[in-house]
This record gives sequence, C-alpha cells and structure tokens, in this order.
Amino acid sequence: MNYPHNLYIHVPFCRSKCKYCAFYSVACEKPDWEKYCQNICDEIKFWANRLGKIEIPTVFFGGGTPSLMPVDVMARILQTVSDNFIVNKDCEITMESNPKTLNHEKLSDFVSMGINRLSVGVQSLNDDELKFLGRCHNAKEALDLLNIAQNMNIRVSADFIYGLPGHNVKSVVNLCNEINKLGLEHVSLYELTIEENTPFGKMNLDMPNNETMAKMYTEIPNVLNLPRYEVSNYAVPGQECRHNKNIWNGEPYIGLGKAAAGRVYMNGIWYEQKGNNELLEKIPNDMRAIEKIITGMRTVSGVRLDSDIKSQLNTDWILKHHDLVVMDENSLRATDAGMLILDDLIMEITK
Repeated sequence: MNYPHNLYIHVPFCRSKCKYCAFYSVACEKPDWEKYCQNICDEIKFWANRLGKIEIPTVFFGGGTPSLMPVDVMARILQTVSDNFIVNKDCEITMESNPKTLNHEKLSDFVSMGINRLSVGVQSLNDDELKFLGRCHNAKEALDLLNIAQNMNIRVSADFIYGLPGHNVKSVVNLCNEINKLGLEHVSLYELTIEENTPFGKMNLDMPNNETMAKMYTEIPNVLNLPRYEVSNYAVPGQECRHNKNIWNGEPYIGLGKAAAGRVYMNGIWYEQKGNNELLEKIPNDMRAIEKIITGMRTVSGVRLDSDIKSQLNTDWILKHHDLVVMDENSLRATDAGMLILDDLIMEITK
C-alpha cells in the first residue's frame, strides 16, 4: 500500500477571464462537461492503477470556476474517487466558487454530494473595484452567497485582494474591518500581483510601491480578527485549509486535469507529474527537500526539520540572523521581518 495522497482537481472553465488571472482557465459559454468528466474519471482510474487503493485525506476542486460544474458531473467525479480510493471519513472536500454561479439550491446539491468546505472568490466588497478586477459578480451577490453557505453545515472561506491602484494602509484597514463583520472562520488576503500575459500585465497601472505594500501586509494581522497561519491565509485555530496545509508541509498530492501539478510519492521515490499528468519524472531527494523548505517557510509554524531538510540548510547563516529566522529542535520559521523578504530569505537559508 502506497502513501496517502491529497487530490487537486482543476476545473479550467470560467464565465469570463479576470484581468489579473494567470492560472490556466478558459472563458467558455458552454463547456463540454461530458468530455471533461470522462477525462477526470480516467485520470482517477489511472492513478488508482499506479498507486493502489490509497487513502485520500483531502480533495480540492480549484479553477477556473468549479462552481460552474453541473451537479451530476461533480457527483460522478466524487463517486469515481470513492470507488477507486479510500476516502477518509473526515476527508476535507473543498470547492472554489464564484458568487455569480451558485444559489441555495445548487450549493445544497453540492453539499449533498460531499462538498464540506466552500471557498468563495469575493475579492472585494466594492462594486467599482470588482468591475476593475474583471469580476462578473457584485458585492451583494458575494455577501448573499456567504450568508447562504454559513447557514449550511459546511466550512466557509473567502478570498480578497488588496494592493490595487490607489490602495494604501487605510484601504486595508477598512477592508479588514468590513471582513470582521462577516463572521468568517477562514480568510485569504492576496496582494494584487501583476503577471505577464494578463490584461493587467499589458496595462501601465499605477501600483502602490513596495514600501506601501509591506505596510499593508504588516497591518492586516493588527486589524483582522483572525490569526495568520500562512503568508496570505488567516483562520480560527483548527479551521485552517487542511488541503493546503498538507501541501505546504510536503505531503504527496495528485493533480487531475489539464495544467494541474502534482508531487507523487511511490515506493519511497518522489515524482513530479509532467505533461498530461500521467507522465512522471523523478525528483532528486535534495530538490524535493528544497521544495519542502520553500512551501513550509510560507507558514507561520515553518518547516519541519527532518533529516532531508537539515541537509539543505545553511545553519551558520541561520544562527547569525535571529531577526529573520527562528530555529529550534523541530522546526525553522521566518519572523515577521523575515516574511517580508521570504524569497530572498529562502535563498540565504539553503545551501
């Protein structure tokens, strides 16, 4: 029996493409859901043949816009997962959603199929900002969906974006105060990043400077009622996204669907999914250790100091920079100051 693997299922379809989005997605009026469903189910069976009837701790439907999916397609995919793997009794099954694509009835149907955690792409509570970002919903629709979901027996998260042109520390304080009124137990707050080959990447936007961005980032935990547990994620203790935590902690996961990434652990060897997600390429132990350091250092708890991790650390540098990193017997983590320069910090702490 091989090691348990988390499942990430990519749903590439959207009603429209947001101006900041660099993820693989396709704006499509009428997706071929039958073909999509068959492809995902075939991939599930492929991995069951390769890995056996392994345990599945979490399933995450990301996108794109998974909430566009017809309920019967979701049902067939989850049934295929259940038929081919051992789905843990407490399996966390998350679906990302756009408020424009869900109502009470459809969400109830998804919940009856097994969805027990909903991530809502709110992004902003200001209609002008939502229009600027290219979102197809308004603030009221987002608030209505959050209210509907919170009244169901599921866990609810919401995504927001800050650092838009014209934003400053006061903007973030106001946003956090508005979020505090919503009674959420999990929130993701992402800094707007301008990526090439996106509509925003082709515009000359007047973005806040790095100093202002840093001040906004450091102010969030001073105002938001939820503690930070990862660079961009905040939650009531015990309500963190288990799927993402597992990935950040270096656990194996299978990516299903076009453009989905995966790190497969089979017979004591790490593999990267390549190409059509069925091809595998071995990952040397030192490279996999570096990957674990990169993801683990994103979390407030840091990276666990297993032997493979220790072998890749520049211990002399770490011991000289207590202002940026803290190391004990079990873990290495970034301080608040270290989090602000995380990319550079990782270059320093690794050999």
